[in-house]
Amino acid sequence: MRVTDMPAGDRPRERLWALGAEALADRELLALLLGSGTRGRDAVELAGELIAAHGGLRGLARADPQALVGLPGMGPAKAVRVAAAFHLARRVANEGAADRCRIVTTADLATAAAPLLRGLRHERVVVVVCDTADTVLRTARLTDGASDRNLIPVRDVLALVLASGGSSFGVAHNHPTGDPTPSGPDRRATTRLREAAAAVGLRFLDHVVVTDDAWRRVTTDL
Repeated sequence: MRVTDMPAGDRPRERLWALGAEALADRELLALLLGSGTRGRDAVELAGELIAAHGGLRGLARADPQALVGLPGMGPAKAVRVAAAFHLARRVANEGAADRCRIVTTADLATAAAPLLRGLRHERVVVVVCDTADTVLRTARLTDGASDRNLIPVRDVLALVLASGGSSFGVAHNHPTGDPTPSGPDRRATTRLREAAAAVGLRFLDHVVVTDDAWRRVTTDL
């Protein structure tokens, strides 16, 4: 059954139009993206099963499109629509978080970088570029998929900051495992970044590890 075949009073589209998105449950909002269900299951039921299969909305948001097609009724077209919707939400969050904010504390750095790091199943390095007043000029993704912080390309970090007209910068990366504890390579990367920044006249603000629920400052080696 398609959503459009449901009784008018039960259709998520009509309810959202009349009452607003806040009136809809998670599975009803997701059903609008899916558009249709399968034989014996309408789109709302399929949406509920999809959310449950991934442990909730957070797990669903982190899932690759290829992981979504394992549920009967979820073809590639539905999977890419769902993945695209969650990715657009992350982009909006990133624009709002980095909109001319200042990096005064390490917590500010974590807040600015978090929208580009949370909800991922792979590791990513993000650079937050600031001007002389520590106002954010740019928050940029540097690398994806690195499993060893020795792979943070210091030269590329500095090139990005200089090309953006920055005077200071901070670096953040995520731990998909959910444990924000910095590793030995994380600390060594911080040392290299601090030394390299000083060598070219840039101010290194900090380095943080961000997870879905927490963040942790990466201190330098003693």
